Amino acid sequence: MTSASGGAEMVDWDLAVATATRLARPGPRIGREEAGAAVAELRRHAAEAERHVREYTRMGSTAVAGTPVLVVDRPGWVRANVAGFRTVVRPLTEKLAARRQGGGRGAAVAGSAGAKATGVEVGVVLAFLSTKVLGQYETFAPAELPSAPDSPEGLFDQPRRGLAAPPGRLLLVAPNIVQVERELDVSPSDFRLWVCLHEETHRTQFTAVPWLRDHIQSEVQDFLAQTDIDPAAFLERLREAFGGLPIPGLGGRRADREGGADRAGTTSVTELVQTPAQREILARLTAVMSLLEGHADVVMDGVGPAVVPSVAEIREKFQRRRDRGSGRLDLALRRLLGMDAKLRQYQDGAVFVRGVVERVGMDGFNRVWTSPNTLPTKEEIHDPASWVARVIG
Repeated sequence: MTSASGGAEMVDWDLAVATATRLARPGPRIGREEAGAAVAELRRHAAEAERHVREYTRMGSTAVAGTPVLVVDRPGWVRANVAGFRTVVRPLTEKLAARRQGGGRGAAVAGSAGAKATGVEVGVVLAFLSTKVLGQYETFAPAELPSAPDSPEGLFDQPRRGLAAPPGRLLLVAPNIVQVERELDVSPSDFRLWVCLHEETHRTQFTAVPWLRDHIQSEVQDFLAQTDIDPAAFLERLREAFGGLPIPGLGGRRADREGGADRAGTTSVTELVQTPAQREILARLTAVMSLLEGHADVVMDGVGPAVVPSVAEIREKFQRRRDRGSGRLDLALRRLLGMDAKLRQYQDGAVFVRGVVERVGMDGFNRVWTSPNTLPTKEEIHDPASWVARVIG
């Protein structure tokens, strides 16, 4: 694996894909005919959801038609995300590679860790996540993607070269959607449309607000630029972070065990290894992501009663499932990977959106998309009235 500048990358991305594909649990058992019908229905619902979301949000963009919708399996989701990860973190991996090649006290540590070891670690995380994600608007899909073999069943879309121009694409992970609708014992057709409404809202957000993608990408790049590129120091901070996580079998920080503050109870590993400057950037990104996720949740439930007859039952059962997780290991991994923070984003963001809409209506709320300056701060997410006072007046 080589970077665009010709230097060796710090992550063996091919190995990450191979590891994730090998470790990911198989999807639900389903006949070929039933699987084909599910994939076809998801494609129809995605097209239908676009119209509903535009009407409800009063946001519209002709650019939506240029962004693809892919119905994928778990390996397809992994390949798509690795392509996006490579695009986003390439500046950081090139800096790390240059540091390693140039010597310094961390060079030996980075060399011993190796791109392959990192590739395996990334693959393990992706294997876990590939079974959890129902859908995703992939904001940072590269303009060109490596081709991929067809899925064994020949049912699913595959990331291919040229599919992501213009930027962005919508992914629907069919096996996970079918698995969850079975676990919840809800109407498959209703649940599939409900999921499509959420994901289509994200596609509308980024296509109707042209500056949004560049703004988030700029924040992410600033975040990465602040990363301590001394691998030895980074690994030391990472070891300290793991030492403070109260995960069964891994122990925990002494202060926590003796009754001190449970810092890891609300903090992921990624947050524990951040610099102060990164925490400021993260606060802004958290506010934006809370807005986007909460907005999508409000839209899917707002549109739902008119087009999804069983939306109330689906929301109740889905929320219970979201809150409880799947067991102790699942809860530990969710905390470790920061997924609990994402769940809070859904809740906090939805409260913000509803609070603003109640005060100034949907058109007033849509002022949030005017510029980066009209996005809510992390404090305003928890105080919709303060955002209304600042932006609407």
